[in-house]
Amino acid sequence: MTLVLASVIGCQAEPRVVLLTRDGKEVPFKVEIADTPEKREIGLMYRKDLAADRGMIFIFARESPQSFWMKNTPIPLDMLFISADKKVVGIVEQAAPFTLDPRGVATPSQFVLEINGGLSKRYQIRAGDSVRFESIPTQSARE
Repeated sequence: MTLVLASVIGCQAEPRVVLLTRDGKEVPFKVEIADTPEKREIGLMYRKDLAADRGMIFIFARESPQSFWMKNTPIPLDMLFISADKKVVGIVEQAAPFTLDPRGVATPSQFVLEINGGLSKRYQIRAGDSVRFESIPTQSARE
């Protein structure tokens, strides 16, 4: 039984967020999940680097206006705000490191994907693009 359980755990897919651009491209990011207040508060602080195919998905219990800052974050980030129906509703590009200015978009969101600054532009990701979650439990977010 232990061997079977270990095999199942070892085969679980790594969490990914896949952006589906309007020109038909799929842009995948392997992500860490920030679904508790503690994880969301720390986010990507203190990280000196982030691989181009990596990011962090912030999951909130419900859709609402979200605001982020760059306190103790040494790398520029793009922040993609995603609605409950998995559409990009806005993007903050190239958020400057170490700043305390609040960043957000006017439209409420339930999820926020943080990736390396400049990747949204490079991959032509825009508001209105669809998003697919793979191996991400979206119902587990806590206040």
